[in-house]
Amino acid sequence: MSRTTPDDDRATAPCRPHLPLRPLWLCRVCAAPWPCPVARLTLRREYAHDRIGLSVYLCTVLHEAAADLYRLNPHDGPDPAALFTRFLGWARPRHLR
Repeated sequence: MSRTTPDDDRATAPCRPHLPLRPLWLCRVCAAPWPCPVARLTLRREYAHDRIGLSVYLCTVLHEAAADLYRLNPHDGPDPAALFTRFLGWARPRHLR
C-alpha cells in the first residue's frame, strides 16, 4: 500500500491556465498584470510557428484591454506606451528589441 504526501498531490495536480480576468486584465492564477510571465511562455509555445498570428492576437487583446481599462478609469486612462510594452513589446523577436 503506497502512501501519498501533500507534495505528491501537488505534483499531479492539473495546472490552471493563466488567463486574463477582465476587465482588470490581471492573471486569474497569479494576479500579475496579464499577460503574466507564464501566459507569455504559453503563448510563445502555442504560436511558435505563427509569429504573425501571435501579433494579431496580441493586438486584439491590447485593443480590448485598453477599452476595458479606460472604462474602469476614464480620468487617468491607461498609458498607451505601457500597454504596448505589456501586450506586444515582449513578443517581438529578440533581434528587433
